[in-house]
Amino acid sequence: MNIKELLKKYSKPENFINRDLSWVEFNKRVLEEALNPELPLLEKIKFISIFCSNLDEFYMIRISGLKEQIAANVEEPSIDGLTPIEQLKKLEKTLKPLLKTLDNYWTNEIIPSLKQNNIHLLSYEEINESAAQKLTEYFKKEIYPVLTPLAFDPGRPFPYISNLSLSLAILIQKPNGENHFARVKVPSILPRILQIDNIIEPKKSFGTNGNFSATYLWLGDLIKANLSLLFPGMEIVEAHRFRITRDTDIELQEDEADDLLSVIEENIKQRRFGSVVRLEVGHPMPDFMLNTLIENLQITKDDVHMSDGPLGLSDVMALFKLPLHQLKEKPFYPVTPKVFEEEDDVFSIIRQKDILLHHPYHSFTPVIDFIKKAALDPDVLAIKQTLYRVGPDSPIVRCLIEAAEMGKQVAVLVELKARFDEQNNIYWARELEKVGVHVVYGLVGLKTHAKMTLVVRKEYDGVKRYVHLATGNYNATTAKLYTDLGLFTCDEDICSDVSDIFNFLTGYSKQKEYKKLFVSPVNMREKFLELINKEIESASSGNEAKIILKLNSLVDPAIICALYEASNAGVEIKLIVRGVCSLVPGVKDLSENIEVRSIVGRYLEHSRLFYFYNNGAEEIYLSSADMMQRNLDRRVEVAFPIENQKLKDELIKTLIKISLKDNVKTRILQPDGSYIFPQIKETSKKINSQEWLMNHALKAMGVRSQKPFQK
Repeated sequence: MNIKELLKKYSKPENFINRDLSWVEFNKRVLEEALNPELPLLEKIKFISIFCSNLDEFYMIRISGLKEQIAANVEEPSIDGLTPIEQLKKLEKTLKPLLKTLDNYWTNEIIPSLKQNNIHLLSYEEINESAAQKLTEYFKKEIYPVLTPLAFDPGRPFPYISNLSLSLAILIQKPNGENHFARVKVPSILPRILQIDNIIEPKKSFGTNGNFSATYLWLGDLIKANLSLLFPGMEIVEAHRFRITRDTDIELQEDEADDLLSVIEENIKQRRFGSVVRLEVGHPMPDFMLNTLIENLQITKDDVHMSDGPLGLSDVMALFKLPLHQLKEKPFYPVTPKVFEEEDDVFSIIRQKDILLHHPYHSFTPVIDFIKKAALDPDVLAIKQTLYRVGPDSPIVRCLIEAAEMGKQVAVLVELKARFDEQNNIYWARELEKVGVHVVYGLVGLKTHAKMTLVVRKEYDGVKRYVHLATGNYNATTAKLYTDLGLFTCDEDICSDVSDIFNFLTGYSKQKEYKKLFVSPVNMREKFLELINKEIESASSGNEAKIILKLNSLVDPAIICALYEASNAGVEIKLIVRGVCSLVPGVKDLSENIEVRSIVGRYLEHSRLFYFYNNGAEEIYLSSADMMQRNLDRRVEVAFPIENQKLKDELIKTLIKISLKDNVKTRILQPDGSYIFPQIKETSKKINSQEWLMNHALKAMGVRSQKPFQK
């Protein structure tokens, strides 16, 4: 059955879960981790920060997109049958109780728990007069010079307010009785949570772990308490907190751009001026003040979020950095597979066999060393690499710079359109260009999301190519936080395909066929549909048929419809989808053979794996791509096969089976779009897949497992 026929057969609104409502369910699972009573205190705070940071980005990108559609009078429903207005109403209705839960939890659980552990996050009212005087002196010296009070009157227009900035809206009364509105920004350049006991008692020792004690105050509260210094001779009638979120989704006219780098730089600047999509205010804010903000920010009351708790709780990640290891999960240190310790020559290791790394259980160091040794090796002729999110201090880029300085041919595709990493990538692109690296910024209309490195080396029997392919970014920091898979190989067909893809990225190519790799936007969707169809044919012939996919997101209608067709043919389908899933599982005559689970735990599940039973000759592909239209149609992506039987067996044992057995961090998707924890029998063993994988990595190195990893 072709794509058109599949879509015609299954494209009914009830067969799809709205992608944004599914995302809210994902972020709800993040919040559930914060609410988990078994999690150490600072880990709960970390998840609160992640939940809020995720939500900020959701408003900046997805909610802003819906509001743009509404403003443009778009009434056409999405594939799930909801119009933009209906989606927005459902999203706000779903989010409201989550935010109320968070406010209550922060006030009634987190603050008292911090206090029990000698971490005091005070309100200004809890500070005595002597301490308040010392804090005022500190305010005068360290904070006052940074602040800019902004008046609003006929001579001074309403001040510009930057995205995600926290501010104070202030009512001021002049001696003649006139009332005026003013705004003071809480500067983001200063710590949002201010430690004050070292200000009040400069010689105090804070200790660590069991002896640690510290007192904190919200910076905004200290500013609010000293507003009279900013407005001398005036009466501060009242002051209230507010925070805005702007539309930051960049729209690029790439086909009209002569210089993509300068266009991206200009668009980053324009982000600051995106329309306001959310106004968060501290409760209670008087109506006249709220109406002033609504009118001047050009929003409606529907865009206002009242909060009883602190605004911008993404900033509480600062507390997670406290040196209190008893309030965190036991640290895990990634291991280096023995093969890299037994031999120094990385090229010799790869010549002998393919090597699979599973981060963060395996160290990212072998990937850095691969590029470093390529840079230093006199026999290496060329290095080619794609860079998407490399981070602010990249050892990988430094290796590439060193390689170019040593006279090697270095070509790097730096994806400037990697959202919110554009500034970093522009910096590294310029640093690479300075030393003569061939830097390409990507293809018009396509983001390059594939993770590939190609090393060309002169050897005794001629020129040989070595490749590293991965599901995750070349980023040493996120490699410790995200689960990803990477493959080292010198397989001639794969190396040839990677060479062809680089030629496609740096030159001109209309290549449609590759030997072993699936490539977006060329053929990836079609190739995966072929593999699904093979399972359908097997099931229809009465043979065993099975599909297991591990993804971040499943949204693509064609893939979803093909999975429905496979389910109806009797194919057993297990899906492990961490985030957004638009497929409706467990519905008779549609998806009764499909189970969808999501794992949200200590590490962000980020690897993508595609397993097909294939009549017993199991096929496994790994990829940088999720099953979304953007990945399959608007990005350069690669899926690569795992052909070595030992590596296949390892993946089946350590990733597929253990993920499907997880009953601690797993939630099961229900037909109504909600998620529930699996029911565990009293006799059943509790399995946390990430904890199991940490112990498995240690055992492989002959190290005793460290239990428990979670308190």
